[in-house]
Amino acid sequence: MVKAAASQFDSTRIEVRRKHNLSSVQEVTQALKQAAECRAAVVYTLARPDLKRHLESEAKKLGLVTVDVMCPVIEALAKVTGQTPKYEPGLIRKVDKAYFSKVEAIEFAVKFDDGKDPRGLLKADVVVIGVSRTSKTPLCMYLAHKGIKAANVPLVLETLPPDELFQIPANKVVGLTIKPANLQEIRKQRLKLMGLPPTTDYVNMERLLAEFEYSSSVMRKVGCAVIDVTNRAVEETAANVLDIYQKGVRFNA
Repeated sequence: MVKAAASQFDSTRIEVRRKHNLSSVQEVTQALKQAAECRAAVVYTLARPDLKRHLESEAKKLGLVTVDVMCPVIEALAKVTGQTPKYEPGLIRKVDKAYFSKVEAIEFAVKFDDGKDPRGLLKADVVVIGVSRTSKTPLCMYLAHKGIKAANVPLVLETLPPDELFQIPANKVVGLTIKPANLQEIRKQRLKLMGLPPTTDYVNMERLLAEFEYSSSVMRKVGCAVIDVTNRAVEETAANVLDIYQKGVRFNA
């Protein structure tokens, strides 16, 4: 805003100096003394009322012109929302940090989806394992929107899981399982959407049971928590995973 205002003055060179994150009376006083040395205008966005009062008082003593950018906007929003402002400094930085953490986690989930690069498992906050169509990818994407870096590894019969899976602490790995009949129906619907006949090994019950036996053996070897996702929404499964992640809890759900 200051730069935009300064652009309206052709004949005078206006220098803008920024003082970031002032959080004490001493810091505000020092900034005002520096402003007084060059007879600067003081444009500020202080959320804390006590610092605002101190700034206005000291600036008056020093003969400085001040412009409060933040408070008029806060007051306007308070009127239209009916809410009381928090008057807590630094909230925008916290919001920005959370936003960029979310973006980073989403990019991570895409990059390390479906076991694409096993090296990513060692960087993940959570690793999700299970047979095909147990909602590993949707779960990882949901966790990513919570800022959790989640990777997933499909457990495929006759294929050894990556060595990295066994190098991760067990409480960072979550296994997903589902009732065979439910999985068979999900896979049939998947084949139907792809225009394929539901007669392949992908939906063969004997094959499914073998897949479950294999995945169970891998999960036992890893020593991870196992969640049954049968008829569960992704949000519900994610709540269990977040509980494991945040508390280090190991359980079968």
